[in-house]
Amino acid sequence: MGKWRFLWVVLLSIALPAAAQAESARSLQSAFPRLDLSRSMIDLKELQSGGVPRDGIPAILTPEFLPVSQITELGDDEPVIFLSGTCGAFAFPYRILIWHEIVHHDQCGTPVAVTYCPLCNTSMVFDRRVNGQVLSFGTSGRLRHSDLVMYDRQSESLWQQFTGEAIVGAYVGQTLRVIPARIEAWRIFRELHPQGRVLVPPSRSGNAYGRNPYEGYDSAPSPFLYKGKLPRGIDPMARVVRVGTRAWSLAYVRKHSPVVTDDGLKIEWREGQNSALDRASISRGRDIGNVRVTRDGTDVAYSVDFAFAFRAFFPQGALVK
Repeated sequence: MGKWRFLWVVLLSIALPAAAQAESARSLQSAFPRLDLSRSMIDLKELQSGGVPRDGIPAILTPEFLPVSQITELGDDEPVIFLSGTCGAFAFPYRILIWHEIVHHDQCGTPVAVTYCPLCNTSMVFDRRVNGQVLSFGTSGRLRHSDLVMYDRQSESLWQQFTGEAIVGAYVGQTLRVIPARIEAWRIFRELHPQGRVLVPPSRSGNAYGRNPYEGYDSAPSPFLYKGKLPRGIDPMARVVRVGTRAWSLAYVRKHSPVVTDDGLKIEWREGQNSALDRASISRGRDIGNVRVTRDGTDVAYSVDFAFAFRAFFPQGALVK
């Protein structure tokens, strides 16, 4: 429990009083006056406060990048999520995402949101265009199944980060398109894309970038602010590699490394990536390894989530343990 002390003292003392009551229509309408509460695919009681208000965790709307050659502070095995294309390659370090959770970016003409929910360990990149309109996303301050709930500034609809679905508001029925991205160590991005560009912290930010504010979380006995059923036959905080509604435990992938093949998918694992949710310093986190998922040599959208979150959102999903 020693490693848990920082998380419990900081997060529990702040969040639990605010999250003691389930979300109400009145509190939602107060925070999001343009939110259409008549349209919802969930029971509002499934929403909980994460202990911070709307935009209390500030999304990065105008990202700043520097060339790979100018980046000196990242540890070789620190995790980054990255995109590449005809316009170049761009890396988004977890040491920044863990403090901001949403980053807007234009990837070769496609407006995207690079997202990370530390409580589910879920990284997803979404196309921000819906019905021809480019949406701007922020953090709502709410959680569902311990996962980040985003909102768009155009309609104030609420969106589930784990699935990309609009769950409350005018956009209910819409799902954001997922953009394939890779989640690997900084040194791998640096070697593959020496001319690439790397997200740097926003100007005038006082966050302790490189420090993990959730120290010891991925070895906790249970997830934070989660009231649902825990999965059977697997530790709730075990990592799983998810593609759509299917998943493979990271332990299974590692055991059968370097490659797992399944129905045309190729899941590769190799050592050398720090956990962002282990030690106080991300660069010192234990090695969880790098995962890449492809089909016919082309990157496939995937995420590496905690098992409890996969089961919460896909209770009937196939999980290879």
